[in-house]
Amino acid sequence: MKMNVIGTSGSGKSTLSRRIAAELAIPYVEMDQLYWRPNWQGTPDDVFLEKLEKALSASADWILDGNYNRTRPVKWRDVEVVVWVDYGFTRTLWQAVTRACQRAWHHQELWPGTGNCESFRRAFLSRESIIIWTIKTWRSNRARYEADLRNPQYAHIRFIRLTRRQDTDALISSLKQQA
Repeated sequence: MKMNVIGTSGSGKSTLSRRIAAELAIPYVEMDQLYWRPNWQGTPDDVFLEKLEKALSASADWILDGNYNRTRPVKWRDVEVVVWVDYGFTRTLWQAVTRACQRAWHHQELWPGTGNCESFRRAFLSRESIIIWTIKTWRSNRARYEADLRNPQYAHIRFIRLTRRQDTDALISSLKQQA
């Protein structure tokens, strides 16, 4: 199975992606890990796309965690299923704030070897705030993903939209049964 889990920052796509990868015993690919370099520097698109191609071609099956809309020609070329974690705004924002606080408190390195850690300053007082990013992108992401569901260009993809925790649990149960 080739699956991409998408959703606004804070929606829970990484947690869900890891869970699915573990349940199905297939590789987990985190797009943020491919993109972010030390000192919060992004990877140039040509290198980023090359890393993504390499990661996806390394296995017949994979769970890809991440949005990065500019990567669609690569990531959705062979994808079979796109799971959209589309929880409500309040829940998504709460999860983003909670996650940012936990990461800042524990000085958790987000991607091995980068040294990139959340801080309270970055989370709450910075233009690069993941919380502000969640607020700014939640509505536009929903509009974009709703359009994707109807786009004939993506007719080869099975879209699954999760709007409640029960939907997520049902998806995991169905994947276990298929495995």
